[in-house]
Amino acid sequence: MSLDLNRPYRKNLMSHGLIYMGGEEREITIKNLSLTGVLAELKSDQASSDVKEIFNMLSASATIDLYLPEMRLAGEAEVVRVDMFDDHILLALEFKSVVYDVDSQLYKRKVYRKNMTTPGKILLEGKYRDFNTVNVSVDGLMISIAESIAVEAGEITEFEFEQMEFEGEIKVMWVECIADGRTLLGLEYMHMEKTAIKGIPRFAR
Repeated sequence: MSLDLNRPYRKNLMSHGLIYMGGEEREITIKNLSLTGVLAELKSDQASSDVKEIFNMLSASATIDLYLPEMRLAGEAEVVRVDMFDDHILLALEFKSVVYDVDSQLYKRKVYRKNMTTPGKILLEGKYRDFNTVNVSVDGLMISIAESIAVEAGEITEFEFEQMEFEGEIKVMWVECIADGRTLLGLEYMHMEKTAIKGIPRFAR
């Protein structure tokens, strides 16, 4: 893997965050930051027992989920370089789809929301309707339906999410009809194991 040396100025700092890889959340320390990425160190007490396994996993990764609440950043980053030094690992990460939250909503949210577009089905007005996700968390979904739907907040219904391999009951938390005729829904899972959702980190503060 190569790293572009003609990158913007990097500011040295000491901040903390989380990455998600191999189905696990791992703590990192940010060594420096630029407009395009960060240099991070994997927390040593997590790396000491299986550092080679983690190194190989990171070296094979294209993108990982990244959460830097102190800097109000969250999203995906590409692993562009991995260096191993005794009992710790340094990661050069390039931002791919990272969101900067100027209103500090990352502090207010209970868990991380992963931006992703994936199809599913939800039972509304007596029939299953196709939707695409806008974002997904271990607590719920934000979805887009390509039509206007008369549904009220508080309604509990069923959904199917084949790609994520889970289904069950879900509660409508809010509804927004937008100008192009689509309906946006904020949904909260009901009666299901939230921590078992494949590929979605919790990243809870």
